[in-house]
Amino acid sequence: MLRILAALILSLGFAALAQAQDLQPVLQDHADEIAKPSRSSVSTALDALIASGLPQVTPFLEAWTDKGIWQRDADGMFFYGNAKGSDLTLRNIDTGAETTVSTVGHTELRPNGGVRRVIGTALVQFQLADPDITRRLSAIDSIARRPDADQLIPLLGSIDTEPDPTLKARKIQLANFLSASFAEDVADRIAAIDSLARDTSIEARAVLNQILSVSSQVTADEPTGGIARILSVGRDLTEAEAYERLVAANLAPPTIPPVAIRDALAANVIEGRVGGIPTAQLGTDATRAQAYAALAASGSVLPFVTPQDQSTAIANHTFYEAYDQDDTAITDAARAALSSVETRVAASRFADLALDGLSLASIYFLAAIGLAITFGVMGVINMAHGEFIMMGAYTGYVVQQFVPDYTLSIIIALPLAFAVTFGAGVAMERLVIRHLYHRPLETLLATFGISIALQQLAKNIFGTQARPLTSPGWLDGAWVLSDVIQISYIRIAIFVLALLFLGLILYILKRTRLGLEVRAVTQNPGMAASMGIDPDRINMMTFGLGSGIAGIAGVAIGLYAKVTSEMGADYIVQSFMTVVVGGVGNVWGTLAGASLIGFLQKGIEWLNPSNTLAAQTYMVLFIILFIQFRPKGIVAQKGRAAAD
Repeated sequence: MLRILAALILSLGFAALAQAQDLQPVLQDHADEIAKPSRSSVSTALDALIASGLPQVTPFLEAWTDKGIWQRDADGMFFYGNAKGSDLTLRNIDTGAETTVSTVGHTELRPNGGVRRVIGTALVQFQLADPDITRRLSAIDSIARRPDADQLIPLLGSIDTEPDPTLKARKIQLANFLSASFAEDVADRIAAIDSLARDTSIEARAVLNQILSVSSQVTADEPTGGIARILSVGRDLTEAEAYERLVAANLAPPTIPPVAIRDALAANVIEGRVGGIPTAQLGTDATRAQAYAALAASGSVLPFVTPQDQSTAIANHTFYEAYDQDDTAITDAARAALSSVETRVAASRFADLALDGLSLASIYFLAAIGLAITFGVMGVINMAHGEFIMMGAYTGYVVQQFVPDYTLSIIIALPLAFAVTFGAGVAMERLVIRHLYHRPLETLLATFGISIALQQLAKNIFGTQARPLTSPGWLDGAWVLSDVIQISYIRIAIFVLALLFLGLILYILKRTRLGLEVRAVTQNPGMAASMGIDPDRINMMTFGLGSGIAGIAGVAIGLYAKVTSEMGADYIVQSFMTVVVGGVGNVWGTLAGASLIGFLQKGIEWLNPSNTLAAQTYMVLFIILFIQFRPKGIVAQKGRAAAD
């Protein structure tokens, strides 16, 4: 294989000169090795093919590997071939001219698996400098799947001439992997290993773990060499496992199972006695062991190993794991690099978990901000709030049926969803809620009934199947910071939308007349009425505003989650928890509550990833305990809410 590498390096300088030459004469010079190859003989043919530097070599090696080469029996000429029944389409290796003949008189080359692997290695090395970038990418992928020491030299030689920056970076990374595993010079291996200390990819960790692979050892003397760790019997190994290792290493005799003892006793019965003990007395394990020990003492059977013998043998030996890599400098460097990588991975996972928690908090904030306004100002427990979210999502779906441009449809859907749900909220407040003020139980039951009715209405109109609310193409994919940290663009968009809503709500409440009147009614409705503010109108507008915001949240959530008639039910509980935990009627409290619940849920899911339902249950229990100690929430309301 070293001859192949040398020939490859020499061939790169003569590739341009070889453009006008034919490959067929080279094949004919080595026809026997090509027609009937073996792992030992195929290298001769590969040497000649690679040394020729001809551009036809790469497709020939590819076809040879895929059993796509045929030989004409009459003159031994080689062709690309494709057989269909008795017809065979032959294509000239040099000119590409095609002819159709009978399969009779032609032989398909079928190299075995070992030969194909040798050809594949040569092909990968040849493809590294191919002008076609797709072939270079294929070669890199092949090296990544099956790294080999023979690939290191040609890979290093192809880095400086690589024109594509992304592919060049990938080649450098793979060269580090191969150097860490196969470089002949120890200093080169250690330098490559040290460079992997900053690489958090799975491939880098796999390379380091392979260098640090261990095998189980046992010795009666002091362990020597690259010791990974000493195994403790009772903690790392059971006594049975430890003795099995002694037996496997021929350091202790095997134990005799009860069946073997019984068979040995049965085979050595002489005049009604075994080992001097009458057969009638062999009804217990102790007497059978005594009889077997007597037979073993006479040499009739294998020695009997007592539990005491096993314990003594185990105590006289040391069990440990030794590195398969003999050089301790290499294993020390790999261990330090892997420790650094694991620290970086842990930090990256924490950052990724924080991003997930932030994303979930944004979703909960969007879902709850409308409820926070209506609940805080009016004290209305609106169980139909989730259905306003559902209405907004379905509004976005309907818009996309008429506007196929997904970006434009989302731009249209956001204000339209606000208008639809604002109108629905005002109608609900005028027809139902206004008659139930200060009657919380009846309000809860009425809005719960409305939520069921809205769900059924949605089923009648849109069916029970989930409907797609498609995001624009520029929201596809994810922002990848590393192999560990990534977040989808849709979640980023929801986070940005949540920030915009936070700013918009704060502006409305702090900078507009409506916000001034809302805050006045929130703090003291009686005093607000005496100042000329109509609390009834403010309640109507506030309920409509909260419902409209829920509709816009529905469009955003629909891009991320499924759009069904029950989707509102998935967020109503979290919305109420967000409002109550954060502080009723306070925007900053809602933000704090959404952050607490979002991060808490993701943290619990990380601790218990196999059971999401259990994670939600733990979260609810935590919220209940939290409210017991801080019933007014994280940011307590002032004015009327504080007085209540």
